[in-house]
Amino acid sequence: MERYLQLEEVSQATGIPINTLRFWRAQGRGGPQSAKFGRRVVYRASDLDAWIEAQFNAEVQGSRAQ
Repeated sequence: MERYLQLEEVSQATGIPINTLRFWRAQGRGGPQSAKFGRRVVYRASDLDAWIEAQFNAEVQGSRAQ
């Protein structure tokens, strides 16, 4: 079964402030995919892992272009 993370857990895991995650979600850009369960925002652990991996891949590709 998939593990779901709350906003605070994602913030702790990534070091990204909660307000930044909220801003990205409100703007519909950046950050891992999220969903609302009632009034609670949740993130799938697998989506967070994929988003982190994509950040590393983008950084490596950007470094090669220089």
